[in-house]
Amino acid sequence: MTARTRVLATVAAAACVAVAATVGATLVLSRGQGTTVAGAVTKPRAGKPPLELSFGLRTDPEARALAQALTLYDAKHYVAAEAIFSRYDSLEAEIGAAFAAWPGHGLDTLKRLVSSHPTSSLAELHLGLAYFQSGRNADAIASWKKAETLEPDTPYALTAATLLHPSMPDLALPIFVPSSRAPAGVTTVQGLARLAATRDVPAKIYYGIALQTLGYAVSAERQFEAAARLAPDDPEALTAAAVGRFTKAQPARAFSQLGPLAKRFPRAAVVRFHLGYLLIWLGDKAQAAKELRLAVADGPRTVYAREGTVLLASLEKSGTK
Repeated sequence: MTARTRVLATVAAAACVAVAATVGATLVLSRGQGTTVAGAVTKPRAGKPPLELSFGLRTDPEARALAQALTLYDAKHYVAAEAIFSRYDSLEAEIGAAFAAWPGHGLDTLKRLVSSHPTSSLAELHLGLAYFQSGRNADAIASWKKAETLEPDTPYALTAATLLHPSMPDLALPIFVPSSRAPAGVTTVQGLARLAATRDVPAKIYYGIALQTLGYAVSAERQFEAAARLAPDDPEALTAAAVGRFTKAQPARAFSQLGPLAKRFPRAAVVRFHLGYLLIWLGDKAQAAKELRLAVADGPRTVYAREGTVLLASLEKSGTK
C-alpha cells in the first residue's frame, strides 16, 4: 500500500464517523419523494423522519453514545435510541430524542430548538425534515435553504444542498482526486492539519481532501486556495482550488476556473478529468465523456486514466456514447 493510498484510506475511515447518517437524509430522495413534489402541503408521511447527526473526529463519551443511538435509530430500534438520546441535553441529543419519539410533539420541539439556536444549520435541517415528514413541503424547502446558508462549513449545509438539488448526485461534494504523493509519515487527519499549517503544498491538498470528506467544504476550499497561491503554475493545485469552489447551488464557481485551466494546460489529465467529473454532476454526460476520454489519453498511466475509465464505463452503461 502506497503512502497516498494509506492517507486516503485514513481520511475515508475518519469520514465514516462524520457522515454515518447521511444515508438517512438521502432516503427522502431515493424513495422518490424529492423536494419537487407538487403542492405546498400534503398528507403526513408514514414513519419517522431521517436523522442526520455528524460528530466529525469526536471520540468523547457523549459522541460515542450518540453515535450508538444513531445506529439504533437507523435500525428502527427507536425506544432504545430514545433512551440514550434522553440522557444528554446537547442539540444533537434533543433532536434525536424528538425524532425517536415521533410524531409526539416532534415538530413543535424542532420549532423550539430552531428558535433557541437561530444560527444552527443542524437545527434548521432537521426542522425541514420534520416539516417534510409532516407533509409541509414548502416549509421544508424554506428550512433547507436556511440550513444551506446559515453554516456553510458544516455537513448539515451539504445535506440541505443535496435535498434541495435532487437532480445532482446524492454525494455531498465532488471530492478532488490527487496524483501527487501523500506527505510521507502522515497517517492521521490531525497530522495532515499540522503539516498543512506549513508551506507544504501536497499537505494542503490532502488536508483539503480530508476536510471535503468530513463535510467542511469552506475550510477545504481555503486549503486548496492556499496550495494554489504557493504553486501558481501547478495544474494540480490550481485544479484542486477550482474543484473546491463547487457548490450545488453555484456550480459555475468551479467551472469559471476549470474552463480557463483547460486552455492553459490543454494536455493536463488532472484538469480534463475533473472537468469531466463535474460535468457529470450537471447531467451533461456527453460532454463529460469527451473530457474523460481526453484525460485518459493525456495521462494513460495516471490515476486519472484509471478513474476516468471507470467513469466512462458507467456513462456508457447509462447510454452515453
